[in-house]
Amino acid sequence: MIPALAIGRELRDRYGAEIRFVGTARGLETKLVPEAGFPLELVRSGQLKNVSLATRIRTMLDLPLGVLHCIQLVRKFRPNVVVGVGGYASGPAMIAAILLRVPTLAYEPNAVPGMTNRLVGKYVSAAAVNFPETAKYFRNATVTGVPVRDEIFAVPDRTPGAERRLLITAGSNGAKIFNETLPVIATSLLERVSSLSIVHQTGERALPATREAYVQNGVDPAKVVVTAFLNDMPQQYAAADLVLARAGSTVAELAAAGKPALLVPLPTAADDHQRKNAELVVQGGAAEMLLQSELTPEILLERLTGFLTDRERLQKTSAAARAMGKPGALKKIGEMIAGLGR
Repeated sequence: MIPALAIGRELRDRYGAEIRFVGTARGLETKLVPEAGFPLELVRSGQLKNVSLATRIRTMLDLPLGVLHCIQLVRKFRPNVVVGVGGYASGPAMIAAILLRVPTLAYEPNAVPGMTNRLVGKYVSAAAVNFPETAKYFRNATVTGVPVRDEIFAVPDRTPGAERRLLITAGSNGAKIFNETLPVIATSLLERVSSLSIVHQTGERALPATREAYVQNGVDPAKVVVTAFLNDMPQQYAAADLVLARAGSTVAELAAAGKPALLVPLPTAADDHQRKNAELVVQGGAAEMLLQSELTPEILLERLTGFLTDRERLQKTSAAARAMGKPGALKKIGEMIAGLGR
């Protein structure tokens, strides 16, 4: 939803476009889209992968109804372009647009597209992708990168000094593996890396338990900030020497900010796309990867210690990350959509 809203604002503000979002009742769009001032249409759709047989059957029954609903929406709204960003509602809307011969653009931030974008990829008018390796899944693909705020591209390089900062982030819900493991190793990590401080974003539900775990393990509270959310990401990136993160859309922000990272891909991500994202970033020298199946407190402690105490390694990885950043992605995507609309 975050890049979808960014694209919507770009089209509205730069081109004066009238925007309408299509979503499902179960998604974040029911909250975020109205807050952003856009109208939202709801359709019935659901999951097909990593779910029970009953859920798959229900989704297959809902899909034709969702497509018919979207055909009605397209005929009523008469859009110049339909943009698909993946997700449950994207399939019916994109299928409807393709059937009605409305120009379409698929946006894909991951190395391997999800099921929806794989389904429509060869039928869309164009596609905006983050990785060159992803272009093979689409017609007329352009490597644009992921829309990232200008403030993150403006994050300065970390000035060498005695202090070190570890930033732990994993999206709005946090990461259970980080929340359980970091409190166990934090005291040892703080002892091994002089002048280290830690900022740990946990997600709202896990905040009380994670804070208590830090206390129970005797971690110096002056050295650790534990918070549910981080609303000041440009400032957090600017202060960080190393980021411990998942490997979803965060990898684009890390590149934009030029931040070295230890990536732990979410093993249950659809089509294992986070691991594939991480592999491409690692190939570019912009991060290191630790699979969750191999993560133990001892191994994570060693990996973090080695990274944080090697200034040359941090600087080299930072430079490689910065080189992978793709500024101007939002403008390029907007230009592609406007071009299709003409």
